[in-house]
Amino acid sequence: MVDVTKVSTKGQVVIPQHIREELNLEEGSQVVISRMKDFVVMKKISITDLKKEFEELTKIGEKRAKKLGIYSEEDVVRIIHEGRKKRH
Repeated sequence: MVDVTKVSTKGQVVIPQHIREELNLEEGSQVVISRMKDFVVMKKISITDLKKEFEELTKIGEKRAKKLGIYSEEDVVRIIHEGRKKRH
């Protein structure tokens, strides 16, 4: 089923009632929104402990950075400059 909705002057979009009911979306429910070319993708998420989630994401980021040899802010700046040189 395809539904059509409008964007309000405040940028708000109404999610049709049957979709809200199927996904159990209530006031205050969290969703993540992403753009893929000319598509807007919305996914229901449930983060009960934002601090814990941030800590877990930070750990993932730290592991990835170490794997790439990034240990400091200077490393980040160096990598940015190297990337810019390669483009020119």
